[in-house]
Amino acid sequence: MNDFRPRHVLVTGGAGFIGSNFVRYLLAADAEVRIVNLDLLTYAGSLSNLKDLPDPDRHVFVKGDICNRQFVTGLLYKHDIDTIVHFAAESHVDRSINAPTAFVRTNVVGTFELLEAARQYWLEKCRRSAESCRFHHISTDEVYGALGPTDPPFTECSPLAANSPYSATKAASDHLVRAYHHTYGLPVTTSNCSNNYGPSQHNEKFIPTIIRACLQGEPIPVYGDGSNIRDWLYVEDHCRGIDAVVRRGRVGETYNIGGDNAWHNIDITRLICRMMDEWQPDGAPHVRHIRFVKDRPGHDWRYAMDATKIRKELNWQPAESFESGLRKTLPWYLQQYKGAAARR
Repeated sequence: MNDFRPRHVLVTGGAGFIGSNFVRYLLAADAEVRIVNLDLLTYAGSLSNLKDLPDPDRHVFVKGDICNRQFVTGLLYKHDIDTIVHFAAESHVDRSINAPTAFVRTNVVGTFELLEAARQYWLEKCRRSAESCRFHHISTDEVYGALGPTDPPFTECSPLAANSPYSATKAASDHLVRAYHHTYGLPVTTSNCSNNYGPSQHNEKFIPTIIRACLQGEPIPVYGDGSNIRDWLYVEDHCRGIDAVVRRGRVGETYNIGGDNAWHNIDITRLICRMMDEWQPDGAPHVRHIRFVKDRPGHDWRYAMDATKIRKELNWQPAESFESGLRKTLPWYLQQYKGAAARR
């Protein structure tokens, strides 16, 4: 089968962390692609993430809600969309524990409305073939639940066993995407990624929190005893993986995109502190600011992803180690901090 060639792409949540990095990557990687970027610009999205895009004339930003099917359908018609890459989601676990309603609305209802708009436009109105359109859904390793110390990494066949309102709503959306393929023949692919890091990540996330605390000389909060384990993936590696799945992945299939970088949270914290000692020696040693705090409910102990399928089928693998990715990430945050300080 020939590779799928996206040409008119709707990116949902494209002003957020991973979405904006994907927009930037795709504009640079494919000179024929045109992107419509749909984002509601809640706390997680910012137009500042879309500054200085490569070839910005091929990018159109639209503020709007994925839950508004009529609005989404209008975009599909107006821009002759042949590809949807669906990032838009509420993704902060702590927020999902405190206020789960928004997660159900965006992650479940929003995904449903997108699927319905795509089904009606592509399959009923335009009678597109499965080879001429694609719906790609971005999911997470958290839908698989937690692993014990000796459990093998998650594969695409691992059962879904969500433990937080966030991961439960993502698992629900995964099921909807699968159902729309098997029931209606909608050409879909799904990717489940491990923890991302890199430029433009929201400052509430783990790695930005450590960096910010180091820069400001504040306590660095680490949940529990810091033994929780996560697999880390540099955001541009993730973007390359998504592009590979969209173009060459088998329709109806799920692909795990993992960084093969499993670290204890406390070890990550200490590594960043050592790097910050190099970048900002006036505050060294930054490790003295580490403080252990009470763990949150629904906080899974260990995630690990088996990315064998995408490596073998699509010849993808991460280009960055965890340390090399951090060395590309830290300067961005340092520049942001200096800019914020200058504006005060």
